[in-house]
Amino acid sequence: MKKPVHNPREVAEIVAIQALSFVASEPERLGLFLAETGVGPETLRNAAADPNFLLSVLDFVMRDDATVKAFASSVELHPTNVAAARQVLGDSLGAPSWERDVP
Repeated sequence: MKKPVHNPREVAEIVAIQALSFVASEPERLGLFLAETGVGPETLRNAAADPNFLLSVLDFVMRDDATVKAFASSVELHPTNVAAARQVLGDSLGAPSWERDVP
């Protein structure tokens, strides 16, 4: 039996890896992601070990409401859990969090 993960960063990385699998499951979405990140299909597996790359995966998924909802549904998470994973991973890497401009 696998030991449950309680470290927030590890949980965030697991969510990001699930997001990468979700992105890779649809050729059109994967092509767009690869084009935007500059990562080639042959280096995708190695890139997945980089927490900064995983952060870019979550950013890609979260930039569109329909995509984040589809991903969250596919892994049985609430979309706010995806946002929380992005926040935890970003904070651990010193990356700025997403903030919406308030008029």
